[in-house]
Amino acid sequence: MEEYLVMAVDYLRLVVEAIGAAVVGFGVLATTFRYVLTLIGVRDYTNNEIRLYLGRYLALGLEFQLGADILATAVAPTLDDVILLGAIATIRTVLNYFLSQELERERREVASRRPEREATAG
Repeated sequence: MEEYLVMAVDYLRLVVEAIGAAVVGFGVLATTFRYVLTLIGVRDYTNNEIRLYLGRYLALGLEFQLGADILATAVAPTLDDVILLGAIATIRTVLNYFLSQELERERREVASRRPEREATAG
């Protein structure tokens, strides 16, 4: 029975990792599309808006990757597995924290510029 549980959790970990990678990949493609629209003049996204858009996908992808790491050590972890998970979780959490701080700063900056853009457009 334990073998089936380990196998099921391992497959679930793979699915969660794949979802995380897909989220990041989709975010990169969608952000690239927005950037190209700006370059050819179809839309007018600022660099900060583009970075903010990508950052949201990166933050979400990091959360899925952390979830996959937790699943990897969920069944019968060794002390080395727990230490490795702690190191990985710490690194990803720190990355996500600073990314979130950057996103919040970008949000405030974009929000403060919106009234200026609307005033010049109208």
